[in-house]
Parts: sequence; C-alpha cells; structure tokens
Amino acid sequence: MNVRQLKAFCGRFAGAKETLYGEPSNFLVYSVGGKKFAYFKTSEPERWRFSTKVTPDRFIELTDLPGVKPARYRGRYHWVTIVQVPRFPASYLTELVEWSYQRAFASLSKAKQIAIRASRA
Repeated sequence: MNVRQLKAFCGRFAGAKETLYGEPSNFLVYSVGGKKFAYFKTSEPERWRFSTKVTPDRFIELTDLPGVKPARYRGRYHWVTIVQVPRFPASYLTELVEWSYQRAFASLSKAKQIAIRASRA
C-alpha cells in the first residue's frame, strides 16, 4: 500500500475529515467528530511518515519492528509512527487504522455517533 492509497483508505470512513495544517506543524490529519485517528507528516525529514493510535500491547510489539517508532509527542498515548508506509504489510496497516478509527468514533457522544451514521446513509 502506498501513501496515496492509505490516504484514500483513511478518508473512506464514515464522518472522516481530512485537515491540512501548514507551517509550523505540517500535518495532514484524519479525524472523526474532532477526534484524531491518523495523520501524515507533510514535510522533511521523513515526509509522508504515518502515525496512528494502537493498543498498549501492539505499541510494544510494533515499536520493536524496524521502521516503526513511538510517535513524536504522542508516543506516551500509544501512537506509533510508520516511517515508510510501502514497506509495511497493507493488511496489518488497514487493521491498525480501522481500530484507531473505531476507538475515536466510540469516544464520541451517542448523539454525534448517530448523526455521523445518519449522514452516511
């Protein structure tokens, strides 16, 4: 899976919003109801590195892999950064993003969840 495909995948979730933050942040953020579930760094170094939230167990597992590290400033909240998206198994990557989205969605109020589901129908 390349960066373009992963960006399209993140944008397909119900209520997913893509927000581009310029200088000094340089992030492309994917959120649902104001809750972030994934983001890309859009500047050098490590342009298009990808970060997503994972379970504490997966955090330990993933940060032992080459090319995966704790996300800068968010590692303590169990976010990981995948430095080179095309080298990471696509099925595992989509599973991680789906979990992160579901976690963000579940943290929304019931009213927001219903509104997002209704807008998708």
